[in-house]
Amino acid sequence: MNRQLLPGRHRMMKSKFKVKYSGTLKLHWQWNVILALTLLVLDVAILAMDYRAGLVTLAFSAVYFLGVLGMYFHYKPRILRGLVNFATGYGQVQKQILQEFEIPAALLEPDGKILWMNDRMYELTEKSGRYKKNISTLFPEINRGVLPNTAWEKDIRLGYKEGEYRAHVQRISINSLVDEAELVNRDDKDTYLYMVYLFDETDLRRYMEENRDQKPVVGLVYIDNYEETMDRADEVRQSLLNVLVDRKINKYFAEVKGLAKKMEKDKYLVILNQKSLDTLEEDRFSILEGVKTINIGSEQGMTISVGIGIGGGSYLENYEYARSAMEMALGRGGDQAVIKDGNKMSFYGGKSQQNEKNTRVRARVKAQAIREIISSKEMVVAMGHGMTDMDSLGACIGVYRAARTLGKPAHIVLGEPNSSIRAWVKQLKESKDYEEDLFITHEQAIDLVDQNTALLVVDTNRPSMTECREILGQTNTIVVVDHHRQTTEKIENASLAYIEPSASSACEMIAEILQYFEESVRLKNLEADCMYAGIIIDTNNFVAKTGVRTFEAAAFLRRCGADVTRVRKALRDDMESYKARAEAVRHAEAYMENYAISVCPAQGLESPNVVGAQAANELLNIIGVKASFVFTQCDERIFISARSIDEVNVQIIMERLGGGGHINIAGAQLSGVTMEEAVQRLKDVLRAMTEEGAI
Repeated sequence: MNRQLLPGRHRMMKSKFKVKYSGTLKLHWQWNVILALTLLVLDVAILAMDYRAGLVTLAFSAVYFLGVLGMYFHYKPRILRGLVNFATGYGQVQKQILQEFEIPAALLEPDGKILWMNDRMYELTEKSGRYKKNISTLFPEINRGVLPNTAWEKDIRLGYKEGEYRAHVQRISINSLVDEAELVNRDDKDTYLYMVYLFDETDLRRYMEENRDQKPVVGLVYIDNYEETMDRADEVRQSLLNVLVDRKINKYFAEVKGLAKKMEKDKYLVILNQKSLDTLEEDRFSILEGVKTINIGSEQGMTISVGIGIGGGSYLENYEYARSAMEMALGRGGDQAVIKDGNKMSFYGGKSQQNEKNTRVRARVKAQAIREIISSKEMVVAMGHGMTDMDSLGACIGVYRAARTLGKPAHIVLGEPNSSIRAWVKQLKESKDYEEDLFITHEQAIDLVDQNTALLVVDTNRPSMTECREILGQTNTIVVVDHHRQTTEKIENASLAYIEPSASSACEMIAEILQYFEESVRLKNLEADCMYAGIIIDTNNFVAKTGVRTFEAAAFLRRCGADVTRVRKALRDDMESYKARAEAVRHAEAYMENYAISVCPAQGLESPNVVGAQAANELLNIIGVKASFVFTQCDERIFISARSIDEVNVQIIMERLGGGGHINIAGAQLSGVTMEEAVQRLKDVLRAMTEEGAI
């Protein structure tokens, strides 16, 4: 019975394996045929030489050829059956290897639903083979929104239980698999599956964190007002104050395992690591306030500035960063900490007003340096900030007079004058004491300025705020004279920078420079009036940020012919501006009890931002108001005028909104937002900074 079935079985096998060889296996059989044909050529050659020998070799060749054909047809089904068995077993081995793969893996549908997971994924998630929910139920970080749509692979960081993982997601085209299998037809729309592999990076992250914590950090600590404080204390108190400050600084850094080494009487070098710096940042550098609490009965306490450098490849590079950070801290008025990480800077402190320096040595040195620069050039061009105000105009007029005293032609770059300076500009243009080209436009300035021009920038140290930024790159001789605190943006190619945040105004600084500039310097009455008006505006009639040197500068201008009555009459407002200012004060809102916020109506006003600044000054007269903020809209931009007396640093508040300024006079500009959104943004900043302890 079995014998009868064998032929039928053989026929089934034959019909089942109606396939052809291909690839290397086909080439193997082809070479057997080629060798048989080669033997046939040999037989023909032997037949030509010897008939009987040729017949013998021909017989053997025929047997060989028939043997090859017989083996081909006899073993072909067996070979193919063996290949099928091998492929089947190999596929099972592959499946087993993937199932027991040491890396957790899962196959997902396009929407993230789990199709399959291997053993390691089951062990990690503690799920069974019946778990077919969405992958986001296990790992919220892996959701449909983050799965790769255009790229073929993507890495996603996630945390699971107590571990840190990197999920590598690969997109697999179903259409390509179907085309290779040729089992089913498909439509033209391409669909995908996702393969997810989880790599455990818990140890790697821990080692990276430990490595980061041990990165070298270099810092500098300077005592801002060492000389002034010591001059006001007797010898016994000087020694005691030195000891107390030194102990306070060393103890503070020793608590975070840092080293503070005194280099000079008022300078310290600090060495610590990144982890220690993180602690100091969380503490917001309480050493700044700690030093100010030292009181030995002297009238004036000490303040310090801290400069930290990180992100460099060596201690030397971090030290250079620390020096740059210290320059920024001192340029912003001291009493603050600045961290420089590459091109990024972070600021802490800066809450107190910088003490006015009694010595004028620096002003005298800067005056002589400016005199030498002007003398070495053929022409002088002065410019202030955009939307020129009285302080900027008055300082430019002072620079003009200095250049004319040395016999150098001078010009002032000015755009379209606003209402606050239009009357002054008109008087200067109509006066016969000045050339017709005293004021030049932006286009004229671009044509005039070259390498033989001395460019003096006053009342700003930020290139984006200058009246005509284009001319900054046309000369290498640039002098910056400003009283605003520095920010991360500064004029890089300045030959000389005289930035004094303790000064009340740029006009005060220029007035001091003129006194040491040349004995024959004599301001004309109109020029003295302009500079005097600049001081009055910036000090709010000698109320805000007014020191001894401010009155001395005003006295110098009075001696040069400034008249208080003329200036007061020139600074009067029109009726519409006065009413708008009164409306802003009337509708002011008290936010968090200490901050006055209001919106100044801009209808019918030529310079609403100027009126907004005046309203902000008025709001400071209300009891309990520590800082005032007035919003005005002009040319599709929203201007914020911020003012304070002494308790709040409005500069760091405005810096959060992209602006800047001075510790008690600052501002910002917002674009692309409504008035309601702008007010809410300020409130969010005030709330956040209060919670951080920044204000």
